[in-house]
Amino acid sequence: MKTTPNLQDADGFYEQLLDAHAGLSREQSELLNARLILLLANQVGSKDVLAACIAAARQLPQAA
Repeated sequence: MKTTPNLQDADGFYEQLLDAHAGLSREQSELLNARLILLLANQVGSKDVLAACIAAARQLPQAA
């Protein structure tokens, strides 16, 4: 699992993601997120990498 920044044009991606949600209801937005997650998981493909990503995403940030 990559934990260092590896995303080309992160700001551009974030803008695309926000634009994709524009005008959607909460339910439609949640469905878009679910579909996007499944498409990206398919690109990753590795069960072990996906499990590590899920575990990392579940970790709550430490209080400052």
